[in-house]
Amino acid sequence: MIETIVDSIRVNLVTQNRVLFLREVEGDRHLPIWIGEFEAHAIAMELQGMSAQRPMPYDLVKSLVGELSGSITRVVVTDLSQDIFYARVVVQVGSQTVEIDSRPSDAIAIAVRAKCPILVDDLVMDRAGISIASEDDGDDGASGEGGETLSADQLGIFREFINTLDHDDFERRSTS
Repeated sequence: MIETIVDSIRVNLVTQNRVLFLREVEGDRHLPIWIGEFEAHAIAMELQGMSAQRPMPYDLVKSLVGELSGSITRVVVTDLSQDIFYARVVVQVGSQTVEIDSRPSDAIAIAVRAKCPILVDDLVMDRAGISIASEDDGDDGASGEGGETLSADQLGIFREFINTLDHDDFERRSTS
């Protein structure tokens, strides 16, 4: 399992679709996951320290688990099948561990509230993780699925996509 953090949430200015970027804690790969507007807003609000007037569903889940003497220990992005990501919320209740099926966006919204680790299965990161070379390191490349270097055409398409994203409202960089 690979520990990650929420690196940013970006908005495609043309389609208004949101993409969440998880970044390896001990590496440079990012895992992009398309998420809904509501989920993006819920994650961004928590990361920015904002609260809703009334509890959101993710706040309710966290409260329910706590009131039942449990704790949310981690969320795990477990699988990628037919371009759909799968996740589990792991809850500890006494000596019992319960894993609950979840969409990754919902699991991550819960994780940021519970301040628990967000893990990604190694195979998922190997299949869908991307390495984005920083502009400062002089490398003009990126690695795609399986770690291979992307061609100039593939990289151009990826850069065009990235350039359509507006991250001013949703970006959060790690302060670790």
